[in-house]
Amino acid sequence: MATRDSIDELLERCNAAIGFAEEQYKISQMQQHYNIEEYTDAQYQLENVFNDLETMDHSANAQQRDQLYRMRLLIQDKQNQMALHLP
Repeated sequence: MATRDSIDELLERCNAAIGFAEEQYKISQMQQHYNIEEYTDAQYQLENVFNDLETMDHSANAQQRDQLYRMRLLIQDKQNQMALHLP
């Protein structure tokens, strides 16, 4: 079973990845192709935390699964936004 601390730590990592992705998305809109490495890194971070969310889901209780599901939706939304706007 997933511990509260492990869920909280994963959700913090997810929020950090989303924040970094949002920053890189804004920069890419202003600078076009100058931040390709960082943009790709942000997408990679989003993919990693998404996979971690899926892994954690297997050992979570119902309430934790709901939290993880909502975070997966946020991650997917950011991934889609970034995929539609490649620098």
